[in-house]
Amino acid sequence: MKIRDAEIIQLSIPFTDGSSGVGLMPQQWTHLDVALLKLTTEEGVVGWGDGFAYHCVNATIAVLRDMVLPHVIGAEIDDIAAFNHLLQKRLHLHGRYGITIFAISAVDTALWDIAAKQRGVSLANLLSDAPRRSIPAYASLVRYGDPGQVAEFAADVVARGYRNVKLHEIALDCIEAGVQASGGDVRVTTDVNCNWSLDEAHRMMPEMQRLGLYWVEEPVFPPDDAETLGALQDRYGVSIASGENACTLTEFRRTIPKIDYVQPSVIKVGGVTEAAAICDAAAEQGKTVMPHSPYFGPGYWATVQLMAAKANAGLFEYFWIQPEAFIDPSIPHPVDGGIAVPDRPGIGFEPDPDVLAKYRVDG
Repeated sequence: MKIRDAEIIQLSIPFTDGSSGVGLMPQQWTHLDVALLKLTTEEGVVGWGDGFAYHCVNATIAVLRDMVLPHVIGAEIDDIAAFNHLLQKRLHLHGRYGITIFAISAVDTALWDIAAKQRGVSLANLLSDAPRRSIPAYASLVRYGDPGQVAEFAADVVARGYRNVKLHEIALDCIEAGVQASGGDVRVTTDVNCNWSLDEAHRMMPEMQRLGLYWVEEPVFPPDDAETLGALQDRYGVSIASGENACTLTEFRRTIPKIDYVQPSVIKVGGVTEAAAICDAAAEQGKTVMPHSPYFGPGYWATVQLMAAKANAGLFEYFWIQPEAFIDPSIPHPVDGGIAVPDRPGIGFEPDPDVLAKYRVDG
């Protein structure tokens, strides 16, 4: 494929989640920032991607526009993984990870979308001879910080058919409330987002064992301290999950041997190329991948397709918020805790022009 043109579309979509809007992000969080990328080949085939952009949308767009796309427009690309590696190599002086990889993730996802469309198949069928037609999902609640609210939302998602629930709570009373409200036959996890000190983790992990948590996510900082994460898991017998803040297979090679669940994020890790390689590396060691996916643009669709293609991909993360609109209204939401995998060519994503026009931010 030869890329003729590229367009970056910045979106800001309001959402509600029942919380105070403070807790998961460094600032109050009320809008989904989206750095949407449209690539078009010389033959007119369009591919869509996005790079992680929550509270960093301007930076992600700047890197895409100024650093990455000059290498993409006009490029003849026969091997997407090799091209991804080339971009990383050419741009490594600007930082191996973070914003640079977020931008490369957008390009990589769009290229895979194009590649599958050119063959007239879904991405899952391009990556696998026998992809799954549906994948299990869990409800990923935000942080409420109030036991009553935690219980209310946990009970609600269980009533809707979810058998797996993730909290983002860090206080014991809130975690206990979520576990009790979910019931004994539902698996509950909590994402600590690195908020516990190591001493706090040693105090809290026995409680997590008592409560029977399915996993504890990123209990301490830094989240890529494989030795500490592995030691906590081994000492307390509670599975540890981590990886949403890691980039490329290189970083994951440190944590895959130490913890039970690895969590690549397609729009942060380096796109489909790197996420697929992480799935394969985890499979070699008998590990399950639990992708990070609290977003609703092309990264959502690509994650669904990738998980359908990879047998060791476990649960899809469905972020429990209510956006004012979905970029593609046909987005496959979970039903009774499962997602039907779209069979349209590519990743399946086609944005609604009216949504783009309404929520577009002109820089």
